[in-house]
Amino acid sequence: MTRLPPVMIQREQRFRRLYTGLFVALAFLIGLSILLGRYPRPFWLSPARLPGDPLAIQLVWALRLPRILAAVLLGASLAASGFVLQMVFRNPLVEPGFLGVSQGAAFGAAFAILYLGTSVIVIQVSATVFALIGLILSYTLARHLHYGGWILRMILAGIAVSALFAAGVGMLKYLADPLTQLPEITFWLLGGLWSTRWPNVLAILPVTWLSLTLLYLTRWRLNVLALEETTAFSLGAAPDRERAIVIFLAVIATAAVVSLAGIIGWVGLIVPHTARRLFSPDARHALPASVLLGGMFTLVCDDLARTLTAGEIPLGIITSLLGALAFILLMTTQREQVKP
Repeated sequence: MTRLPPVMIQREQRFRRLYTGLFVALAFLIGLSILLGRYPRPFWLSPARLPGDPLAIQLVWALRLPRILAAVLLGASLAASGFVLQMVFRNPLVEPGFLGVSQGAAFGAAFAILYLGTSVIVIQVSATVFALIGLILSYTLARHLHYGGWILRMILAGIAVSALFAAGVGMLKYLADPLTQLPEITFWLLGGLWSTRWPNVLAILPVTWLSLTLLYLTRWRLNVLALEETTAFSLGAAPDRERAIVIFLAVIATAAVVSLAGIIGWVGLIVPHTARRLFSPDARHALPASVLLGGMFTLVCDDLARTLTAGEIPLGIITSLLGALAFILLMTTQREQVKP
């Protein structure tokens, strides 16, 4: 067997320590989140009181646990999707919403609230369907564009489709009843997990788990797909087909969580940058790190959203605020490497 160089052995050992730290931190945050809340007193539920308080047990099981799991799935899916899209499109500013997926889901949710009722399941199904329609429209439009390469055409098509769906959302808000439907649409678009229960989590769990598992198993191919077309082809890849597969997996994971939580910004943009800073641009290490960091980031944001005030702050506001601050910090501390 070929021995690895000492430098690579030290690198792998460092990565193992980082992974262990991330797993421990995520487990700690999950345990802490179970105890955080406004019952029986603001911000905290004593672990000693939990076994003897039937109401606290019911609260933890029926409300907090499904919400915590949904927050972790939400962050993991958005972060993994953002990382995959940034690799495939070779653009560090790409995030899951740029292909028309998020705006398509927003249009589907607004359409359901306006014409199909406010049932959570109906909103989820409608948002997922229109998110996939957004992807199909972006792909179809990109096939008919005659400007630039395939990656540029997909980006331009995604911008155009997102703008169309945004205009559609604006029209639906204009037509909505200002006393009942408009507040519901507006609050959903701000994002949040306030209505999450076990049926909602179980509805998105198979899609998100399958997508994340397949992306994890094929993460090493992302390094090849991030290369130029001719280089990737010479290494035995079928770039168009394989990129279409990983993009589809990223999109359906995004559609599933967006249909539950609404529009949650910045997770798919900032978390992959942080993962690459900690681990390296190698997708074999940075993709799993993005999943763990995304789950932790969204869980912390959701804890803040439900505990800072008596009334819940929309999750999208918290993620945008912390994500923008983290992005500024990353950009101001990034040292540009001058090439000779």
